Amino acid sequence: MCGIVGLVGNTAASPRLVEGLRRLEYRGYDSAGIATLSNSKIDICRAEGKLINLEERIKETPLSGNIGIGHTRWATHGAPSVLNAHPHSTKSVAVVHNGIIENFSSLRSMLKAEGHEFISDTDSEVIPKLIHHLLEQGYKPIEAVASALKRLEGAFALGIIFAGHEQLLIGARRGSPLAIGSHEDESFLASDAFAMAPFTRRISYLEEGDWAVLRPGVTEVFDSSDRAVSRTFQETDYNLDIAGKAGYQHFMEKEIHEQPRVIRDTLNTYYNSAAGKIFLPNDNKELEKLDQLSIVACGTSFYAGLTARYWIEGIARVPTIVDIASEFRYLESPLKENGTALFISQSGETADTLAALRFAKSQQQKIVSVVNVTESTMARESNIVMPTRAGIEIGVASTKAFTTQLVTLACFSIALARKRGAISNKEEVRLTNVLESLPELASKVLAQNQSFIEISAELSEVETVLYLGRGSSYPIALEGALKLKEISYIHAEGYAAGEMKHGPIALIEKNTPVIFIAPSGPLFEKTASNIQEAAARGARIILISDKKGITALNELIHIAFEMPEVDEFVAPILYTIPIQLLAYYTAVSRGTDVDQPRNLAKSVTVE
Repeated sequence: MCGIVGLVGNTAASPRLVEGLRRLEYRGYDSAGIATLSNSKIDICRAEGKLINLEERIKETPLSGNIGIGHTRWATHGAPSVLNAHPHSTKSVAVVHNGIIENFSSLRSMLKAEGHEFISDTDSEVIPKLIHHLLEQGYKPIEAVASALKRLEGAFALGIIFAGHEQLLIGARRGSPLAIGSHEDESFLASDAFAMAPFTRRISYLEEGDWAVLRPGVTEVFDSSDRAVSRTFQETDYNLDIAGKAGYQHFMEKEIHEQPRVIRDTLNTYYNSAAGKIFLPNDNKELEKLDQLSIVACGTSFYAGLTARYWIEGIARVPTIVDIASEFRYLESPLKENGTALFISQSGETADTLAALRFAKSQQQKIVSVVNVTESTMARESNIVMPTRAGIEIGVASTKAFTTQLVTLACFSIALARKRGAISNKEEVRLTNVLESLPELASKVLAQNQSFIEISAELSEVETVLYLGRGSSYPIALEGALKLKEISYIHAEGYAAGEMKHGPIALIEKNTPVIFIAPSGPLFEKTASNIQEAAARGARIILISDKKGITALNELIHIAFEMPEVDEFVAPILYTIPIQLLAYYTAVSRGTDVDQPRNLAKSVTVE
């Protein structure tokens, strides 16, 4: 989603604001801008499109000053344009904003009646106009912000500077994440701590309703009632090297190839080698009484939840419901008293998922979260936090975050099954050993790059692709179709293979690519019958299976990717890698922007 960065200190702000924005590019955006203070006046530079366009404009008209704010915008209200780009300003105040101001229409009407003119189509422009209006009424800058925040409805993270106040930067959050940091005689704010990594590792995440006054090297935090509060600062583990591509063409390619390591890191979080068992952090005895689980997530994380359902029901024997977060709280489904709800999010800030979490909490549900950012809002509001160890993921299309979510959920299933007495010690050891083999197996799959490059060149010319799978391969088919859509812009659909005859088979004509995810196992024969049906109608069968499965269907296959033979428990995790590689190389062949696909944002922080 949109990105914010701000700083106040004693060295030039402009180049460092651009550097911070560059580290936020992965979130997705369609325009960018910065504002600084020079000789007590606000100077602004904005550009549509990529950050390079903003840099070129700054070269033409440099911005001086040691205080400033910057923004990468993903359009919501108003089309991508220079006028709609942030920062928005008046002669006395400049503001950058993430989120949505729900009462902007009434505020805009009120401010227009007071003589204020608007030049953009955004909801965000009401914020500097409102603050300016309060300044005209005699409020001091800090007082004006405190008053304005009480009049804003909706979600926001804000960075604010004032003409004539070279040592005052204000930040605020409600519903959108914002972190602050300091180092010696400088202070910083950003919507993602990663943006501050070049400047400081000492950061604090503002809590809901907080706002902060930043001066060089000094930070003060106030809560929603304007009371001074103390917030914990911590050392982040972000480093500068993580922002590089390490020789890969794209961040997405790098992150796909990091999966053996991050799978291992995630396993090590839950595997106690001394005991030879998997344990959960904050291990809680109440999970033993669990008689139903609700899993809630969006997008790729939702598919991780669908996969987990097969494990949790099949291994731990707990009935499980999986819902899309944007629908969950509107269903008004009755939740069991003192039940448990599990939420999945890479960022831990996904607006729909966070809103669903708060709804579940209001229904007295115990909250379990699977997140990649342990300092995130979701993590802080959960009873049990299960971190994934993917590290920061720059590519908008999730890869290593998804596989580490799956690994975490697999560990959760084993630990839950043990707590409930649903599996024997022997079966627990077997499943744990199977998980332990994953990093090595993932490395073997990644070594087959050339095979994926060849078929992807062929896929790049088609208009429609179908992905089919049965059992726990079904969610992986859904994820495969999503990945192809996201980064190559080819229409793709994922289905449960058994549903093909109930409609999707009508899409198959001569040479339609149909990708089957079909490890040999209990459901293979059923899938084989669907493959025969598709082949009989002229489909180009692309089979992802092991040697046994490929041999059985050799005469029907257009092309096959041979996978290691694995236990069905971990097959969905391992089979995720080839569908990522197919999508990646197809997008490369089509020449799309792989890391920042059109219209998409890394973290959707507004509903």
